[in-house]
Amino acid sequence: MPGSSGDAVAMTAESFARATSAIAQSVSRVVDGAPAAVRSALVCLLAEGHLLIEDVPGVGKTMLARALAASVDATVRRIQFTPDLLPGDVTGVSVYNPVDREFEFKPGAIFAHLVIADEINRASPKTQSALLEAMEERQVTVDGTSYALPSPFLVVATQNPLEMEGTYALPEAQRDRFMMRVSMGYPDAASEALMLRRRDAVDPLQSVTPVLAAGEVAALVAWARGVHVSPAVEEYAVALARATRAHPDLRLGASPRATLQLVRAAKVRAGLDGREFVLPDDVAALVAPVFAHRLIPARGTPGTSGRTGADAIAGILHEVVGAVRVPVATR
Repeated sequence: MPGSSGDAVAMTAESFARATSAIAQSVSRVVDGAPAAVRSALVCLLAEGHLLIEDVPGVGKTMLARALAASVDATVRRIQFTPDLLPGDVTGVSVYNPVDREFEFKPGAIFAHLVIADEINRASPKTQSALLEAMEERQVTVDGTSYALPSPFLVVATQNPLEMEGTYALPEAQRDRFMMRVSMGYPDAASEALMLRRRDAVDPLQSVTPVLAAGEVAALVAWARGVHVSPAVEEYAVALARATRAHPDLRLGASPRATLQLVRAAKVRAGLDGREFVLPDDVAALVAPVFAHRLIPARGTPGTSGRTGADAIAGILHEVVGAVRVPVATR
């Protein structure tokens, strides 16, 4: 476990893996039967990305976000997105002070280390767009003045499927701000039975204590940035992104931001496994959750009815592996 907020140089792959494992175990004690979603949330936190959790109501989306916040001693704010939510409720507003005869900025709910954007697709597109600057530049601008957001900063947004009543589709620019999109899914029978026993008398979140301080999380983030990526692995990531842009079944492929975030996420994944270098397997394992929500299938293409971005990625992975020579392990 890291010793101080600035002790990124002394940290090793082993200490990084131990610290992140402690966070994952803390969250998993609350979120039953969803280890992949827990790992994805941790990757987004340490890769300085944002996470979109899409699933039906009642499977633990908000619980995952709250458990991650409780496991890290950092500030957390929850925004319940509704059709009447205003952009100023998210970013903040300038209020006139009659005593001083000047405007004062009142920070909105976005000013926290971890922001839970609950049911983000129930708000209007105008309110959704209030998150764009915050998620990309980690600041908000109100009345011409920019205000920095705290670090680390993570938005965990939950979303019901678009076929659910009363929802608005996220615009492409908004989806592109999310590093990963994951689905919780229903727990298996054993995990669901365990949930019944654990939550019958007490809220499991009440027993969660912080594993790391915010400064220690910053040290983990700094160490993950230094994980080595060989030119061959970089070429592999770029080839995957370019393949989505030329794919006949896709109208919109992965953006350069998506390529950058894929590599950043792969660095953290390598660190979670106790490595100081990225393997091609790290990239391949993350390409679907990082790319799929950004891709738009082509309309009217014969044979593509019902196809999704994930379907296209499966074929692209097979094609690119044969076209690009990627070593088994690189340091």
